[in-house]
Amino acid sequence: MAPAVPSPLALSLHDAVALSGRFPLLAGVDLEVTTGETVLVEGPNGAGKTSLLRLCAGLVAPASGRVSVLGLDPVRHRTALRRRVGFLAHASHLYDDLTVRENVKFAVRAAGGSIDRIPDACDRLGLAGRLLRTSAAKLSAGQRRRVALAVLVARSPELWLLDEPHAGLDAEARVLLGQLVTEASTAGATVVIASHEANLVEPLADRAVTITGGRITGERTIGDRAGAPIPTGDPVPAPIPAADPTPDVERAIHVA
Repeated sequence: MAPAVPSPLALSLHDAVALSGRFPLLAGVDLEVTTGETVLVEGPNGAGKTSLLRLCAGLVAPASGRVSVLGLDPVRHRTALRRRVGFLAHASHLYDDLTVRENVKFAVRAAGGSIDRIPDACDRLGLAGRLLRTSAAKLSAGQRRRVALAVLVARSPELWLLDEPHAGLDAEARVLLGQLVTEASTAGATVVIASHEANLVEPLADRAVTITGGRITGERTIGDRAGAPIPTGDPVPAPIPAADPTPDVERAIHVA
């Protein structure tokens, strides 16, 4: 029997270093993620989780080392990757003077996506009727998060980079997020989730990696996701952790 041909890598980082001024955000990361995998990135505040996602999204340039995203350099080929990568940052930055519908439409177009899927995406996230015509300034934190997620669903990127995606969501929305991630993975997308809430992400993930001090310091296999229950949320909402100390100047709803 011929040996199985390994799947191409969606992410490949070798000794990747990222700096903010002279401060090391990442201190030599080695990580490979196979196409179609769902990976949980865990670690304490300030460990480098957000910086890792931003590096993969092309929002932070590596100071040294090698970084490949979907086979491309995320800095030199940033425009080419814009259609293929979706980044949900820790904070759901929206344009407060635009309505929900306008925010979603603007973000999808800015990322080079088609607007044809927007109505279905908004409906899936419970964004309908009067809410679509509501300005973002009047939205709750959970509603703002749903808008950001609607952009991802409408774009259907090949690579999902999610930073604390459960933050601000109620139990119902957390279940929906689990369904969306599962559907994206089943369709062939690669998903990387940085989260403190491992109990919500583990049922969705194939493995977990731990980042500490800007380096990958551990890895564990989570196991077969087939038949795993979709998380239903914590009985008592967990506190929303602070983001890693990296400036989130980009709009969270599209790869800038």
